[in-house]
Amino acid sequence: MPREILTANPELDLVLERVIDVPRHLAWRAWTEPEHMVKWFCPLPWRTTEAQVDLQPGGIFQTTMQGPEGPGFTNTGCILQVVDKELLVWTGVLGPGFRPQDKALFAAVPFMMSALIAFEDAGSGTKYTAIARHGDVAARQAHEQMGFHQGWGKALDQLVEHAQAGHFGR
Repeated sequence: MPREILTANPELDLVLERVIDVPRHLAWRAWTEPEHMVKWFCPLPWRTTEAQVDLQPGGIFQTTMQGPEGPGFTNTGCILQVVDKELLVWTGVLGPGFRPQDKALFAAVPFMMSALIAFEDAGSGTKYTAIARHGDVAARQAHEQMGFHQGWGKALDQLVEHAQAGHFGR
């Protein structure tokens, strides 16, 4: 995978990078298999009630999240790039089939973004890099103020706990 794709623009992008004690193939499965995504994808006390992933460019990337006191909301996006067990890129700007989202959606959410999730071997674990790319500084700031680092970090901790608990079978 070309390293330049993981070059972040500090004015527009948010980055979470960590070495986790989970083999790369399991971290990949956690991100790409809906039955695992629902176990860790959003930070508690929020929960993911549904996930869909069609692991091919143009495929759906969709999650439904529910807070402790409110109805669920669904985020539907489009997978842009897949490099097996190395890179998953998706965006909320487009829907499945690379169809542009209805412009009303842009008024209903605080920011739009694209996500790059990279996985590299690091000893017996994985170097995990998540980059949330935004179109402007205000969107990046809104995502950061919403708690990107805390939320994505806690969700990653939950992914590690899920994997270490042996939920992937043998």
